[in-house]
Amino acid sequence: MSPILLAPDSFKGSLDAAGVAAALAAGVRDTAPGAPLRCCPIADGGEGTVDAALAAGWSPVVVAASGPTGAGLRATYARRGPVALVELAATAGLGLLPGGVPAPLDAGTEGLGTVLAHAVDAGAEEIVLGLGGSATTDGGAGVLRGLGARILDAEGRDLPPGGGHLAAARRLDLTGLHPRLRPGSRSPVRIVLAADVDNPLTGPAGAAAVYGPQKGADPEQVALLDAALAHWAEVLAVAAGTAPSALAAGTGAGAAGGAGIGLTALFGARLRPGVGTVLELTGFHDALAGAGLVVTGEGRLDAQTRHGKAPAGVAAAARAAGVPVVAVAGEVALSPAEVSEAGFAAAYGLTDLVADRAAAIGGAADLLRRIGARIARDHHRPAAG
Repeated sequence: MSPILLAPDSFKGSLDAAGVAAALAAGVRDTAPGAPLRCCPIADGGEGTVDAALAAGWSPVVVAASGPTGAGLRATYARRGPVALVELAATAGLGLLPGGVPAPLDAGTEGLGTVLAHAVDAGAEEIVLGLGGSATTDGGAGVLRGLGARILDAEGRDLPPGGGHLAAARRLDLTGLHPRLRPGSRSPVRIVLAADVDNPLTGPAGAAAVYGPQKGADPEQVALLDAALAHWAEVLAVAAGTAPSALAAGTGAGAAGGAGIGLTALFGARLRPGVGTVLELTGFHDALAGAGLVVTGEGRLDAQTRHGKAPAGVAAAARAAGVPVVAVAGEVALSPAEVSEAGFAAAYGLTDLVADRAAAIGGAADLLRRIGARIARDHHRPAAG
């Protein structure tokens, strides 16, 4: 009897990925108690990435850091052997804004730099950084500050946090960097940026123009941030000995408000697909081997699902292995034809069971259990005998 592989992303605001998998598993067992199950919660590089790694057996490391507006918090990253897995959302995520109030000009990423510095101090040889869900558009200036750099204005004073102040940057002082991060280090740390966006840093498709409004920036603030990021690229280029245009136009330079561009410019960080990287690190491909059905999902299945979201990555991997895959979501906003085009044999929505979206969120665990039972009835074929 081939196993059913449960590989959902989180349902944000309701259940984490492990909770979604557990609820689906309970439903499958209600209908097919003998069905072999494998659970592999996944993520796309944003919020929930570390939780997915922990569910796969990685070890948690807790660090005192700061949030996007400077408030203290405790952030967790994952460690397995020489590799550390860090998510930006744990320190600079939209969900960490006090009272949910946006701070488009002042939100920063220094807390993320603090977590990265901890991983370096702890001896990590490779750091995988999941970029997603950021509340910031600071070009990663805060990241560098958290790693020991100083960003100085024309008077030699430290700049305040936030992308809105980058126009005043004049010089980067790297003397305070960890020795393993300084250019020319004998034992450099490899840094991988996991993201599924290809936006440049600036311009109409850049970090401020495309993502700034989602972070509370009005048109005037978007223009201010875009100009500030362009200037910041010039300051970075001087420190890195490269051309500003090459930095600003780089594929994915605008991911998470440009959070990774300083790591790319100064430390040679490499961009890799977010979903693919997480699937690799969480052992998804091993779990997929021999499976007869894959069940994946996320909070909302819509047009964006096909562009770098976790279920699309799962579907692509399952199709390549010849394994059918079905999707579960809080809400399915795709037509049956679009569901099929996205690679899913079927899609099940919680809002198909209840009329009220709030009821779907509040009752997600019970509804997912019902859907798990239905999937087992619709798609599981017990062995003859």
